[in-house]
Amino acid sequence: MLLFAVPLAVLLMAGVNVWVSTRDRRTVRLSASLIFLRRARESMSSDLYAARHRETPVVHEDAEAEDAAIERGADER
Repeated sequence: MLLFAVPLAVLLMAGVNVWVSTRDRRTVRLSASLIFLRRARESMSSDLYAARHRETPVVHEDAEAEDAAIERGADER
């Protein structure tokens, strides 16, 4: 929340136009998040990569039951 409010408040107090303040605040927020939230971003990306590249896919009981019902329906036709 600080990355959102503080730059905007500083720019508005400096007398910068509201639209310019909003644009510049986004730039400051992006830069700060890239610097300060790097560890969280890398952790999230490694977790997503691990979930997408498992050696064996996760099979849920519901999915197995649905596949079996579809196969039974195909065999009856």
